[in-house]
Amino acid sequence: MQGEQEMSDTALLVIDAQESFRYRSYFREDDVGTYVERQQALIDGAADTGIRIAQIFHVEAEGVFAEASGLVRTLAPLRVTPDVIFRKRRHSALVGTGLDVWLTAHGIRRLIVSGIRTEQCCETTARHASDLGYTVDYVAEATLTFPMTDAAGRHWDAAEIRARTELVLAGRFARIASVAQALAAGQEGCAA
Repeated sequence: MQGEQEMSDTALLVIDAQESFRYRSYFREDDVGTYVERQQALIDGAADTGIRIAQIFHVEAEGVFAEASGLVRTLAPLRVTPDVIFRKRRHSALVGTGLDVWLTAHGIRRLIVSGIRTEQCCETTARHASDLGYTVDYVAEATLTFPMTDAAGRHWDAAEIRARTELVLAGRFARIASVAQALAAGQEGCAA
């Protein structure tokens, strides 16, 4: 938590950065190191500059996303001390969690979207937030996803999925921002 410093009108969303994913068959360690480094830089930068941090966990009734699994906890080795934690059961972090109420209560107008998976919960939340009127910075370098194969049998690697997500969000639903760009924009929104 940020204590006495001025608070920004920006919030960082750390979406589904949780151990549950390590136990899915599609999980690959390939990009995890780079993701963790960028995600941690975003978390640390937010904490240092008065940007509130909302951590969101995905939960399901059973399996590795169930609370009882013990895996609904921060993906190691990330370190985060969030201002608030929400649990979601849908792709968008804004459906049924109370996140929207918290954002309104804290005067948040800009969201920085990060987490796991790039093209699923992160992208869905970014689109939803944009439609609700938030300014959205989508920090693709602080998102993680895994290779997929489409219905036609084409294999998409994680970099292709990230590029596709950037393409469909840019200028329509979000600004694609680096860690530094998102933090700078969040600092501009600090209360005077």
